[in-house]
Amino acid sequence: MLNCLIVTLGGGLGACARYLIGLIPLKEAFTFPVKTLLINLLGCFVIGLIAALASKTSSLSPKTVLFIKTGICGGFTTFSTFALESEGLIKSGHLGLALLYVALSLAGGIALVLAGQIVAGE
Repeated sequence: MLNCLIVTLGGGLGACARYLIGLIPLKEAFTFPVKTLLINLLGCFVIGLIAALASKTSSLSPKTVLFIKTGICGGFTTFSTFALESEGLIKSGHLGLALLYVALSLAGGIALVLAGQIVAGE
């Protein structure tokens, strides 16, 4: 039960951070979903960093790892929003932007997971 509370608290913090980033004003004519892309990429970096640190050191408790990886990162990243925005770009006739968004999200996400692991020294 304690683990559920840990994930809930971390998820709330992650979701709140995602919400606050969503409030950052951008030009209304800016079609590309840059905020969601940045949220997903940052979340990928953090989860890669924490996973690497957790595997190489015992200084992070399993509950801390659970709080950050499953809680904060799970509440922060927005893959479902990413999918919905990609579909919206396609429906609105922006197929090229949709493909660019998907490619940048996937390639950038994988690259930043690796970067997080490298920063952690793995």
